[in-house]
Amino acid sequence: MNLLMVIFALVAIFAVVNIFQAIKEKNVLAIVFSLATAAIFGWFVIMTVLNQGYPPKLH
Repeated sequence: MNLLMVIFALVAIFAVVNIFQAIKEKNVLAIVFSLATAAIFGWFVIMTVLNQGYPPKLH
């Protein structure tokens, strides 16, 4: 679970970076999908850290 959480956090960070690129290029569809990706993956990472702690507890 630890490595999966790190990968999901990287996806959320890259989505936030992509939001700024999409705004610069005025690409509305990319803004929508980047916002959704950042929100979903970011929420999953935050709730996993709050629920299991970091580093995650085993059993």
